Amino acid sequence: MEKRDAVAAGLMLPIMEAFYTIQGEGAFTGHAAYFIRLGGCDVGCVWCDVKDSWEASKWPVQSIEEIVAEAKRFPGRKVVITGGEPLMYDLNPLTKLLKSEGFVAHIETSGAHPFSGDFDWVCFSPKKFKQPHPSIYEVANELKVVVFHKSDFEFAEKHANLVNSSCKLLLQPEWSKASVFTSQIVDYVKNHPNWNISLQTHKFMDIP
Repeated sequence: MEKRDAVAAGLMLPIMEAFYTIQGEGAFTGHAAYFIRLGGCDVGCVWCDVKDSWEASKWPVQSIEEIVAEAKRFPGRKVVITGGEPLMYDLNPLTKLLKSEGFVAHIETSGAHPFSGDFDWVCFSPKKFKQPHPSIYEVANELKVVVFHKSDFEFAEKHANLVNSSCKLLLQPEWSKASVFTSQIVDYVKNHPNWNISLQTHKFMDIP
């Protein structure tokens, strides 16, 4: 099978980086986790802090067996698949292999492509730059909206009305705008207690 066909089938994937660290944000803040960052993104967030991930062709393609073997070198068994935009790829083969090796699989996604994969936790972080695919709403465990502009509160409520009733709702200040929006988020959550606050604790603690 040619490499291009293997990527299309989800048997090989472009890997920007993979590393063992502490989850810094969202519902699992503070948990040890192995991050697999896939190369490739067509969403184009202006404030993205990993813009190098956007061009998939820049990154080496690895087989899912190689990817999982590397993850097994570390003691934690929580894997977070992120990007880039990981749902650009068929994630069923990778998550099936991870599960067979005893891993718990999480994903962080904008939901901009059809959902694939067998995940234990789905963090859905919609972006204004590309409309989410409808398949994300019923599977989302966590709706994490990054607040970069005052209109993002209304944007957050729009998506909160579409996710399933058990989905955890989180507002997170965009790092460069934290001094502007943190207090507004605090006030918003106090007035709308169905929402919680997410912070990028790894940046406060300087955890890579």
